[in-house]
Amino acid sequence: MQFSALMKPSPLPVRGKSEMEKNKIIRYSSFGQTLHWLMAVLILVTFIYGPGGSEKHVYSTARDFDRQLHETLGFIVVILTLLRVIWRAMATTPPDPPSVPHWMSLIGKSVQLAMYLLLIALPLTSVTGAWLEGHPLTFLAGIKVEPLLTKSHDAGATIAEIHTWLGDAILWLAGLHGLAALYHHFVVRDGVLASMLPRKLLRQKG
Repeated sequence: MQFSALMKPSPLPVRGKSEMEKNKIIRYSSFGQTLHWLMAVLILVTFIYGPGGSEKHVYSTARDFDRQLHETLGFIVVILTLLRVIWRAMATTPPDPPSVPHWMSLIGKSVQLAMYLLLIALPLTSVTGAWLEGHPLTFLAGIKVEPLLTKSHDAGATIAEIHTWLGDAILWLAGLHGLAALYHHFVVRDGVLASMLPRKLLRQKG
């Protein structure tokens, strides 16, 4: 498969008495779909394994595995986010169906932008907060990155708390994003969610 094929969306006709019947669904590329769903799963697992709580709790021996897994998955999400930003800059993404109102499309794009900003802010606050508190980054397999910033514990604690708030915010935003996608699929039936679903799944539903 040529690289250019990964960048281009592909059309898929969908049967059914709905807006999807009137419009040919333009699907995201397989590469774009894989990035989307992989990141969705990793973000959820990263959130679940976030130690949370006080500094003493987060850095306790009992929470070592959770913290290491959380930071390792967070690092992977950072790499995937950068990859996705590059992909979005190069790829041709499907337009919204004509039936989607302008205000709804604007809200959708705003949510996407907010999620990208959170995906950048989360690792920045995580790393900065840990280093200012005097803690190294700890990954699985015993890999450590010692603090590269001068210790300022109070500032680090504040940033670490902001990191927690941002983590909650991205999960709520992702949840609203998911509910909106389900609304499009089951109520409006305009193909918005279908454009991000694998071709085989759509054929099975068809």
